[in-house]
Amino acid sequence: MRVAPDPVVVNERLPNQSMATTPSDGRAGPVSFELLAADSRSRARRGQMATRHGLVETPAFMPVGTQATVKTLHPDEVRATGAQIILANTYHLMLRPGVETIERAGGLHRFMGWHGPILTDSGGFQIFSLAGNAQVNEERVAFRSHIDGSRHELTPERSMRLQLGYGSDIVMALDTFVGLPAERTAVQAATERTERWLSRCIAAFADLGGSERGSALFGICQGGMDADLRRESAAMLAAAEVAGCAIGGLSVGEPKPVMAEMLSEATDVLPAHKPRYLMGVGSPEDLWTGVALGVDLFDCVLPTRLARNGALFTPSGRINIKQRRWAEMHAPLDPTCDCAMCRRFTAAYLHHLFRAEEVLGLRLASVHNLRFLARQMEAIRTAIEQGTFPEAAAAFHDRYRPIGADAVA
Repeated sequence: MRVAPDPVVVNERLPNQSMATTPSDGRAGPVSFELLAADSRSRARRGQMATRHGLVETPAFMPVGTQATVKTLHPDEVRATGAQIILANTYHLMLRPGVETIERAGGLHRFMGWHGPILTDSGGFQIFSLAGNAQVNEERVAFRSHIDGSRHELTPERSMRLQLGYGSDIVMALDTFVGLPAERTAVQAATERTERWLSRCIAAFADLGGSERGSALFGICQGGMDADLRRESAAMLAAAEVAGCAIGGLSVGEPKPVMAEMLSEATDVLPAHKPRYLMGVGSPEDLWTGVALGVDLFDCVLPTRLARNGALFTPSGRINIKQRRWAEMHAPLDPTCDCAMCRRFTAAYLHHLFRAEEVLGLRLASVHNLRFLARQMEAIRTAIEQGTFPEAAAAFHDRYRPIGADAVA
């Protein structure tokens, strides 16, 4: 028996902006999204998303806690960087420790000691990028674990059960995609299957009482690098009974101008009254570009992965702290940064930690990179509110160089 959950709550403050009708049966789930300001010279928006575990000021970047942890960091350290919401991974958690253990622990929030909102991805991307021998058909995807080679299957229905078992605030629909290069026929087939699987996810989410559990369902549009497929998939998602709209299958090796073009095709169609989430994007320059094209949420492992390899963000671009030129810099790496590293330690000390292979170096660098992105999002939100976003974006792009001469690729 299906019980209709509470409808999505939307408070629209922007003049002269159309708003699609909220589904009356409320399958989308208990997440509210309020638009507070919009830039008149771009698609940049300033909003606020409410979940049962707190508010998220948007645009926002979500650090990735793949295996119920943001690598090397205590949850309080993550929160201190300005992170409001984090992402965990369905594929990894289903393999270990398993949903049963997380349920016995009282849910993912208690298990990992994070008291803010959590979004879990569906597991689809990791299956196709990590798992061995992935085989997909209309019913499910079968694969071998990258850990021990054991065989598993994931269906849209099981993805919903797993994520609701974790107690996620936001659960993602299971989608399929193909990497680059790809024939149009393969991209179209994956995009159409994503649409059919979304319908199954919506039905399973309702059957399992997702909204009554306090969760909300986001759908995903695909389309590869074909503009018409992108628009068609986004239009499908715009009409779906979901609380938020994600854009998948980008930042997978395509040139940045192509990514921006495909993103624009999607956000041009997606409804204004629901949060828009660009999946797997975390370079500072891409955050500014994504916001300019109407994105509200981002996630990526990039900032912490780079940090653990000695690549740090600065206002002028990425640097490699392992390079000799930092050995005698007895000053903060970034004097404008208020992170725990820059407020207390010098670039020379961080250089020493990496050269000595001390774990503290990985932690301090991770804190710095996450704080850098949080500060970018704070600056973006302020610029949108003040009506100066285009000028702020131009100033950022003029100064920032994504990969400097000595940066870690």
